[in-house]
Amino acid sequence: MRTIERDIVSGVILSKDGKLILAHKNDNGVYPGCWGIFGGGIEKGENQRTALNREVLEESGIDISKYPAVLVQESTGESEKTLKETSERVFVKMNFFTYKVIIDDMDANSIKVTIDHEHIEYNWFEIPEIKSLKLPPPSIDLFKKLGYL
Repeated sequence: MRTIERDIVSGVILSKDGKLILAHKNDNGVYPGCWGIFGGGIEKGENQRTALNREVLEESGIDISKYPAVLVQESTGESEKTLKETSERVFVKMNFFTYKVIIDDMDANSIKVTIDHEHIEYNWFEIPEIKSLKLPPPSIDLFKKLGYL
């Protein structure tokens, strides 16, 4: 199996009422069946913030571009995935750059969300609720660091 490396941006997105949005991944991508934060690969010519805005918008329909994004963690992870373009199964080594974004002018129930093909559902969770979810290893480490787990 071929190995590829990717730089990944992701966002811990919180609503004004303190809820965290997570999406349930489908079985084809990285960390299948897990609940995770929105994010994805940095494309050539993009900086981290531009990639973060694009990925969150593509995956959730939420425009975070007007809200501050604070880098909260740099980490690494590994997983297998199927490439969309070729259906090739590859091993992925990832460098994660995770940002925290607070949508400080809307409660969770006011934020319009439209998830993409990589996810099967989404939910806004109270922080204590995430302890019962199947989370990917990088999110477990992140949420422990943030005091959520």
